[in-house]
Amino acid sequence: MSLAPGRIVGIIVGALAILGIGVYGPAMLLGPLPDVMVKVEGAADAAGEPAAPIVLPGTGANALAVIADDGSAETLALGGEAGVVPIGGAAKLVAVLATLESLPLPDEGAGPGIPIGPADYTDYLRYSGEGSRTLQVSPGETWTERDVVRAVLLASSNNHADTLVRWAFGGVEPYVAAANEWLAENGFESTRVDDATGLSGDNVGTAEELTRLVALALADPEIAEIFDGSATPTPTPGTRNVPDIAAHLEGDGVRSISRSFTDQAGLCLLFTAEIPGAEGDEPRRIVGAMLRMPDYETLDPAVLAALESTKVAAQPITVITSGTAYAEVEAPWGDRGEVVASTTRTAVAWGTALGETSVTVEPFSTAAKGRDVGRAAVSTATGEIASPLELSADIRDPGPLWRLSHPVELISAFVADQER
Repeated sequence: MSLAPGRIVGIIVGALAILGIGVYGPAMLLGPLPDVMVKVEGAADAAGEPAAPIVLPGTGANALAVIADDGSAETLALGGEAGVVPIGGAAKLVAVLATLESLPLPDEGAGPGIPIGPADYTDYLRYSGEGSRTLQVSPGETWTERDVVRAVLLASSNNHADTLVRWAFGGVEPYVAAANEWLAENGFESTRVDDATGLSGDNVGTAEELTRLVALALADPEIAEIFDGSATPTPTPGTRNVPDIAAHLEGDGVRSISRSFTDQAGLCLLFTAEIPGAEGDEPRRIVGAMLRMPDYETLDPAVLAALESTKVAAQPITVITSGTAYAEVEAPWGDRGEVVASTTRTAVAWGTALGETSVTVEPFSTAAKGRDVGRAAVSTATGEIASPLELSADIRDPGPLWRLSHPVELISAFVADQER
């Protein structure tokens, strides 16, 4: 018995309907949902304002840095001339560091003896006659390496600077070549020396690089001990009395590393000081360089103002506050929630403005309240500060009715899911 054409069409239509319902329903009910839409808040950040900037004078060439945990100097502020200028007696610090790299001071004891010969005595007479800083020597004496280094660093003795490099390098000329090579190897792009004393105007550098030089010196425990132990350490047989001419502003907590004056470089001061950390934190060590200053009436207030402003700038500010909304999310079916910081983060801004806040929210369709769904990060003077972002409310599955009535959204979500 054959079926009528109308009956055949009805069976086909019915079969397709049954098949469509069997495929469409599961596909809509079990398929992936579209991702929520994310709207980053325009003024989401509740970060505190940094303190007033660090104060450095416009006169001369000046830089201030903080010594990081790894011993390097992180520049905090620059003032005045940023380019290359004569560096005066700061060149003696290069002479000591370049010498001690190959001939280090021993952990204990005074080190090898350095005989004082005719050339050393002639240097003493010549520099004395010129009115330059010296420390008396006599032919036939023997100074220990430690005492010669102390004479160079603390007394800024020009004849001892030449004695040191003559002993270590065979003469001033070979020293200059070796010292400039040492500077280049250690990443000093602008600092160059022309002698061991700093009397030549061709000893040049930038204030910023000189703060790095001070940080290198203080990283050497023997050099640090010389500056911390004052000019008259515990007397031992043969120890020379070396006056601490470099010292300046000691009553204000400043430890001068180099203090000099030349016609070309003007008044130059390299210094370090400790400033209090936040409550419970260790003090921070600051290093500074002020070059080409006209007089002490300009230099001294500038040093004290720089340190006072740095103390204020060293106080931490709140960069990210827990609960602050950084974005809003909305699902196509109407569920909404905020994306908020889960932690409070603080940082030392060192008087500089905070950078822009970057917000990242991971794609998701549904999530429970409290789930980490992204990250907020703020750039500061000492690096990036970040917090996880969590969802403030549940974003739930919309249920079968919404799924069955929104095939376009679900098909698009399925395609997007395949492309990930």
